[in-house]
Amino acid sequence: MREYLQFYIDGAWVNPVTARTLDVIDPATAAVTGHISLGSAADVDKAVQAAVKAFRPWSRTTRAERLAVLRRIVEEFTKRVPELGDAITEEMGAPKWLAQGTQAAIGVNHFKTAISILENYKFEEDRGTSRIVREPIGVCGFITPWNWPIHQICAKVAPALATGCTVVLKPSEIAPFSGQIFAEILHAAGVPHGVFNMIQGDGPTVGQAIAEHPKIDMVSITGSTRAGILVAQAAAKTVKRVHQELGGKSPNIILEDADLKAAVTGGINGVMMNSGQSCRAPTRMLVPNKLLDEACAIAREVAESWKPGDPKQDSRMGPVISEAQWQKIQRLIRSGITEGAQLVTGGPGKPEGLEEGYYVRPTVFRNVNNNMEIAKEEIFGPVLSIIGYDTEEEAVEIANDTEYGLGGYVHSKDIEHARTIAAQIRAGYISLNNAGLDLNAPFGGYKQSGNGREFGDQAFGEFLEYKSLLGFSPAA
Repeated sequence: MREYLQFYIDGAWVNPVTARTLDVIDPATAAVTGHISLGSAADVDKAVQAAVKAFRPWSRTTRAERLAVLRRIVEEFTKRVPELGDAITEEMGAPKWLAQGTQAAIGVNHFKTAISILENYKFEEDRGTSRIVREPIGVCGFITPWNWPIHQICAKVAPALATGCTVVLKPSEIAPFSGQIFAEILHAAGVPHGVFNMIQGDGPTVGQAIAEHPKIDMVSITGSTRAGILVAQAAAKTVKRVHQELGGKSPNIILEDADLKAAVTGGINGVMMNSGQSCRAPTRMLVPNKLLDEACAIAREVAESWKPGDPKQDSRMGPVISEAQWQKIQRLIRSGITEGAQLVTGGPGKPEGLEEGYYVRPTVFRNVNNNMEIAKEEIFGPVLSIIGYDTEEEAVEIANDTEYGLGGYVHSKDIEHARTIAAQIRAGYISLNNAGLDLNAPFGGYKQSGNGREFGDQAFGEFLEYKSLLGFSPAA
């Protein structure tokens, strides 16, 4: 039983202003696995005051000084990757192979990427007689999700620290264990007091307080579009910068000249990994009608290879995060059936033998059209909709017929063909022929998938303000 009842403020573990606790549920068993304290606006204010105090000295550190801190974080982080993996399995149900090899490991890679960028990043440049300076924006408030908990924490904290900002973090209260360990890592690495602060708590209380606090200069949220809107509304009162990485309903266009087996297999794997709980998952598979039967046969075989089971053992797929999420997924699966989509495999209910915990049957629908709820709503579970098309123009139209624009996928044996179609998709992060994640390529969305970008040097820009010094070099 994990008991994480203190917050990390100004370089120390401190008790909350008001003692109020929350049960943390293991989604594999539906049993209580630990407790956290829930913070208040008063706790947020204490953390913000610490971050404000630390900002001036931290923002004036040299590149070399910040690089030294980041390298110490990498060193301490690496020691605790196995422990982080165990915590992620326990808090959100990721299987051991995924929690250790990807969920936890990607966090340290964000810091390694930030180091490589910071080594050569240009914070100043001259244009005629003026000097353009990029300065840290100030105190940053971060609200991070439960589905990739340490990945999303590090994607925000690494570039913020690298650019000289200070941080107040609220991890997800549903999956809070990895955030607590992350704070311990930064403490062990000797991050100066007040530069990084962490408050556990829920969105309506701690998240709201972060978004509207007048001394927070920038707020970044990864979560649902609904949550992103609420944060933007709260932040508008103080005209702070708002960065949002929100929902997705990513199209996966398989062209007629694609390697059909590889394309369908990659698409299924992309949906089923992490039990479908990934914002850029390719949840709408677009297939030429003439290849639909063959594609569905491949999809069924691959989907049925994703056997749900105990994530602490050798299962390939774990549970979804919570009872509420399980119920939402079940409602949407039933909606697909009611609206006339045809089940290829899976369906409502729990997999046989897994009555405890929040397990979902890997589900694939065919004969889906873009007007169905399962094609429009972000399900956030292991559910794929296969949509047929006749022409490439129709495929692009279907792909763009969504309020989201986070990810997209295109498959063709002819890379130029794939590039031509990708150029027409209105989304921010597009994978050609199952290309994997690139931490140097900017990540973010169009439309209601958010504003701003994470990853790479573009992420640095989210945490910087521009200052123009006119007449800096009058001799020029």
